[in-house]
Amino acid sequence: MTNHITIVSDDNFQAEVLASELPVLLDFGAEWCPPCKKQLPILEKFAEANAGMVKVCKLDVDDAPKTAAQYKVRSIPLLAVFKGGEMVFSKAGMASLADLSKYISGEAK
Repeated sequence: MTNHITIVSDDNFQAEVLASELPVLLDFGAEWCPPCKKQLPILEKFAEANAGMVKVCKLDVDDAPKTAAQYKVRSIPLLAVFKGGEMVFSKAGMASLADLSKYISGEAK
């Protein structure tokens, strides 16, 4: 994993995601999930290309069950956008680089 992706847990979720001044793209996933593993290189490219503009985080639902339950994560990978401490968008399934840009800009429905 690159230096551009922050690992998030139940313990640091508040500080890393909700209190972030930058918009946050959060990937809810798991180590055992094949689509999650395929999503990782795309997230890494997005994080590197948008460093300083968007904070990209990864949360393993098995390691952070409290946060996963709080946001009713039922399917992974689940990509969510947080702005100002609020989840403003979420979508289950794989996403392309173009999709991720649309999620952050608010163009995705």
